[in-house]
Amino acid sequence: MKAPVPTCAKVVRHNVSISYCRTLLLTARSLVVALLLSVLGCATPEPPPERAPALHVSASTWQQVDDDIAAASLAAWESAENYARGLMDGWMRRVRELGEEDFIPWYTGYWTQQWLSIKVAWYKMGDGGSDGDGNDASVRRLAAYLQEEYAERVLEPASEEIDPDVVTEQATNLYVKLLAEQLQGMPRRHGVPRAQFERRLQGIPAIAAATPAAPDASLYELLHSQPADRLPAYASLLERLHEARSRLAAGPVAARISPIAERAARKLIDQMAISGGASAAAAAVGGVAGMVISLGAAGVGAIAHAQEKPVLEAQLRETLDAAQAEMWQQLVDDPETGVLAGIKQLADQIELGLGAATAEPQPFEPAVLAPEFPDEEPFNRHDQDPTQGWPADFPGEG
Repeated sequence: MKAPVPTCAKVVRHNVSISYCRTLLLTARSLVVALLLSVLGCATPEPPPERAPALHVSASTWQQVDDDIAAASLAAWESAENYARGLMDGWMRRVRELGEEDFIPWYTGYWTQQWLSIKVAWYKMGDGGSDGDGNDASVRRLAAYLQEEYAERVLEPASEEIDPDVVTEQATNLYVKLLAEQLQGMPRRHGVPRAQFERRLQGIPAIAAATPAAPDASLYELLHSQPADRLPAYASLLERLHEARSRLAAGPVAARISPIAERAARKLIDQMAISGGASAAAAAVGGVAGMVISLGAAGVGAIAHAQEKPVLEAQLRETLDAAQAEMWQQLVDDPETGVLAGIKQLADQIELGLGAATAEPQPFEPAVLAPEFPDEEPFNRHDQDPTQGWPADFPGEG
């Protein structure tokens, strides 16, 4: 029996099936090859990018940068100084007001003079001699008492409103922040890469250690530590300034009040000698009669005191004016103990690090202006830091 001969339709369908299978096989093979190539491509490391050579900064450019840093330091110093002097003007004005309102009326009052007579007599009985310098010990003790009264009635209330220690801290903070603001755009202005500029700042000392064990700090560390007192070297600097001022506190006042005490002590001793008879009579009579004798003697003293009081006030006012002038010199103008001592130490150290002492730095533009501060508002350690509110994008704001 012969096999059936396939028809044309069957042959066509058979050929189509074979072609379709071949197409599927080729497609699958292509996908596998593409996947393998993709995997191999991902596994092959890309060649590292070519590193651009470091930009060379010429020595003359670095000298210009150093000169600008010195000029920015000078501008920041002047602005912070104006700010501090304005605050200390308010402090001195309050010292004078309290002297006129409290200390002068108290000291020149009749009953205060009587009380001082009693204290001098007590000192005389207790000491009865002179100190190592040949001065009457009662005069020395009276001077110490008057100094305490002046501090309690004048200096302490004035410092509760405007504290020189706080002025020192705030003025130094203002200097640091103004300097940081000026240095912010300096790399772009001179075409210096910021990384190289920051390395330059790291090599400039800003705070020198007082002892080998004490911390020091570079200009970069100073500008990038906010608040600045988080930097141990900066906190140590402020503490040294506070201790130096504490050792000299009221020194000029003591020196200037001592003549007052000396004159008062001698005058009071003379008065006690004159009134000794009335005091002895009062003690002998005793009771109501003794009180009448004492009051009569006091009345005569009161009349004499009223006549002498204007002269006493004028002498005291002259002495206090001289004492206040010395206090101003110590608290403001003295480079070691004044409110600008912290700024001076920072600026001097930066200048030494820059090696810019050979030329006077040119004024830095734009000029830095100190913020306004109202005269009527008190300034104390509880007030908000007046240097806050500066732009957050300058170096050091975190």
